[in-house]
Amino acid sequence: MGFYGDRIVPRIIDVACGMRANNPQRERACAGLHGRVVEIGFGSGLNVPFYPAAVGSVSAVEPADLGWRLASRRLASATVPIERAGLDGQALPFADDSFDCALSTWTMCTIPDIAAALAELRRVLTPGGTLHFVEHGLAPDAPVQRWQNRLNPVQKTVAGGCNLNRDIRGLVEAAGYEIRDIDVFYAKDTPKILGALSLGVAVSA
Repeated sequence: MGFYGDRIVPRIIDVACGMRANNPQRERACAGLHGRVVEIGFGSGLNVPFYPAAVGSVSAVEPADLGWRLASRRLASATVPIERAGLDGQALPFADDSFDCALSTWTMCTIPDIAAALAELRRVLTPGGTLHFVEHGLAPDAPVQRWQNRLNPVQKTVAGGCNLNRDIRGLVEAAGYEIRDIDVFYAKDTPKILGALSLGVAVSA
């Protein structure tokens, strides 16, 4: 990724995604997680405080060594076993039907081949397993979408490949999941081009 991607972007993500305003969304996304969980885009472990007691273990998929190091304090205080078990959400090193739940928070915007990553998550989930997510993406309003499309090339350059305009629900459904719950809304006190959130749970058939 180069110096900027390896040394700077993980710190930007840790600060930007670590704002307290995001905590209610993280808590909602983590609600209902249980058993064996795979989390893609683990980053600096910002979801760790919100894992429910029903979670038995977490396999963390995180490509950035710096992101994993930044997670050290949260890992030390975790109440469930967490291991760094993969580097690439597009090619998960797990057997089929390995997990009860999957978690993705502010991650689907950045994975280059998100369709492949969603297919991999579906492969490693047990039948009926659930994908829990909160993601920013394509806004529900056309004027905001137009600005997202215009600014997306800049966003990708400065934010490590992050896209403003991915259709999160469409991507999840196209990967073969059934949406159980979804809430699409604008995050408070956030520019709409960045704050159009999709928060939900989808079921792997």
